[in-house]
Amino acid sequence: MLPPYVGILVNDVMYAGIPLGKTKYERIDYYLEAGKKFGITPCFFRIRDYKAGKAWIKAYVQTDDDQFVLAVVPMPQVIHNRAIYNGIKEFRTLRSWSDEGRVLFNSWNRYGKLFIHNVLMKNPGLQPYLPRTRKATPANVKSMMKQFDSIIIKPDRSSKGRGVMKLSRTQKKWKLLYPSTLHVRNTKWHSIVFNGLKLPPVLRRRLQNGKYIVQQCVALATYKKRPFDLRVAVQRGAAGEWKITGIVAKVASDRIFLTNVSQGSTIHRLEEILQQEYPHLTHEEVIRSIHHLALSVADQLGQSLPCMADLGLDIGLTTDGVPMFIECNGKDQRYSFLNAGMLKEWKASYENPMAFAKHLLTSGKEVDRPHAGKADR
Repeated sequence: MLPPYVGILVNDVMYAGIPLGKTKYERIDYYLEAGKKFGITPCFFRIRDYKAGKAWIKAYVQTDDDQFVLAVVPMPQVIHNRAIYNGIKEFRTLRSWSDEGRVLFNSWNRYGKLFIHNVLMKNPGLQPYLPRTRKATPANVKSMMKQFDSIIIKPDRSSKGRGVMKLSRTQKKWKLLYPSTLHVRNTKWHSIVFNGLKLPPVLRRRLQNGKYIVQQCVALATYKKRPFDLRVAVQRGAAGEWKITGIVAKVASDRIFLTNVSQGSTIHRLEEILQQEYPHLTHEEVIRSIHHLALSVADQLGQSLPCMADLGLDIGLTTDGVPMFIECNGKDQRYSFLNAGMLKEWKASYENPMAFAKHLLTSGKEVDRPHAGKADR
């Protein structure tokens, strides 16, 4: 008899690649290794494979000869969401699984940046580490221009640096730097210099046509004269507690200010950067402060969004070694550890969710269902 099944909810592209062994950066064999370690059987399926009211689901499982086959298996009681869904229909389906008594962690991983900021602001201890963030209306943008010399304007719910703009004060004028398109593969950037607080038409149009936030620009520490920030993987483990899986530094390219890997940034170990650029700082204290902030953020989100168990936090670091929260990713792109040569951390990023799944199966504890209301919070 096989050990109990744990579901891995995946998107269509990854699902199609499983029997071919072509899942790009997702190492599903690490899930399988972890499954053997913790006495569970991972199975892989999509949201569309679920039929309401059915106790069974068709999913990919690995056979004894290491092949993947579609099999009809009991609908798992614990499911880890590694897909992204945007619609209210999918949101309701995920809620229905919880209503049926199943535990789905990272159930909804597309919370808006402003929503997450407001959740964190409820914790007074976190407030000094949160850059000023507001809904990006023309009035709010102008208000932030009066307070700061540099601000970031970005879509509330996009990722990978898509659509991000920057306003910087240059002497008595302002400079808007913006992408030619809103596509993630955009390679052309434009700039407009203007006087006073009269926002350029292109900025007004984008604010009118989409939901954006405006955020105080954190003065990031640099590596070889390029700004960098950190991706901190925070996950729940075998005892249900939050733990730091690993930290990587993302250094912006010399082409643009963005630190997203998809925008050309390079990945480095934080320790390398601290040794080369910041020998005057106490490195252990810097790393300890990053850990403390990341765990505090995860704990606050875990209390308000109890289905969260696997987070990728973007944290900036000032030249004084002070960490500043930037944003939270509910579906962490784990390949950053691979790019940094941090293979132990990369493997752990798959093992920890399986350890947490085993914890949920054996402890009898429940994770609250997704919040009622709009799916695009």
